Amino acid sequence: MKTTFNFFYFLLSEKIGKHGVNLMRIALATIYIWFGVLKIFGVSPAGDLVEKTVFWFKPELFIPILGICEVCIGTGLLIRKWIPQTILLLLAHMTATLTPIFILQSSCFEIFPYEPTLAGQYIIKNLVLVAGALVISGKYNEDYYAEMNLKKEQEKFAANTPTDNQILNEHI
Repeated sequence: MKTTFNFFYFLLSEKIGKHGVNLMRIALATIYIWFGVLKIFGVSPAGDLVEKTVFWFKPELFIPILGICEVCIGTGLLIRKWIPQTILLLLAHMTATLTPIFILQSSCFEIFPYEPTLAGQYIIKNLVLVAGALVISGKYNEDYYAEMNLKKEQEKFAANTPTDNQILNEHI
């Protein structure tokens, strides 16, 4: 039984190792697009918390703009060439989402810091999103983009290099 389990586990872990970062990227994009759309249409359960946190902005204007930003982050995660910029925006957004823990402790905790409310749990789970963003940025790093540019250059060179038949035809 243990051998069968190990076989399937290692088979799965090999696939996860190959595709896990892309799955994380798609999952983060889904969350950002979904939650952003909820804000755009004014049906986000986080709307009250956002309104209390950034009380100096009109919520009917700020929350939809925040939703548009979240949809842009989600879309950026799906387009590989935008990932570096998107990760920076995501991390800035996540920094901002942590502010209620410090300025609205009574909304985030029954007993600080041991007993978070549902809103507090909603914010704390963002640590997982940050970790996912860092994993993604580890794959889509300078080496990745350098390799992609090299492949494009090689493809261009190959397309512009005459074949043996073309060379023979020119000399005939």
